[in-house]
Amino acid sequence: MSKTVIIKYNAGNIRSVLFALERIGVHAVVTDNHDEISNADRVIFPGVGEASSAMQYLEQRGMVELIKSLKQPVLGICLGMQLMCAFSEENNTECLGIFDQRVLRFPEVKDFKVPQIGWNNITSLRSPLFEGVDEASFMYFVHGYYVEKCENAIATTNYIQQYSSAIQKDNFYAVQFHPEKSGDVGERILRNFIVIK
Repeated sequence: MSKTVIIKYNAGNIRSVLFALERIGVHAVVTDNHDEISNADRVIFPGVGEASSAMQYLEQRGMVELIKSLKQPVLGICLGMQLMCAFSEENNTECLGIFDQRVLRFPEVKDFKVPQIGWNNITSLRSPLFEGVDEASFMYFVHGYYVEKCENAIATTNYIQQYSSAIQKDNFYAVQFHPEKSGDVGERILRNFIVIK
């Protein structure tokens, strides 16, 4: 039986990921225990919140090096994706640096609300994470910051401009949208992650 853990840290929305996994028959444990995280078969790093206080929490608990050292499949969601990058403009925060990308604030543009809240589509899909997911599927987003377009992108989205809505490097996967709030398609992405090699 494979073991999935959700990293517990100073961020909201973790329980909705737990419930989404339960809906697909996956028992997950929410923990900040280093051994449990290191020994899990799958690690999910979700969250909504503010980058600098989240990084401070991770640093205080010695979790920065732990997360960077993980060798099993890891999935960052929303704030988790942004924290996996090198730097966030949100309070000029140095992040984990798993990805070299920067997290930027959406510019203020007439007729566009920041943060982006609601459904938008994901395109240019390329990863086992999106097995069986149709191009231009709609996912649910809530964010005022975005990851710039980059070679690690495995999905892109257009809101004010094109940006990376999912990225991958080695065993690290990350999505800006909320699969746990994105209906059947989001469920499919979580199922794909659970069986990813």
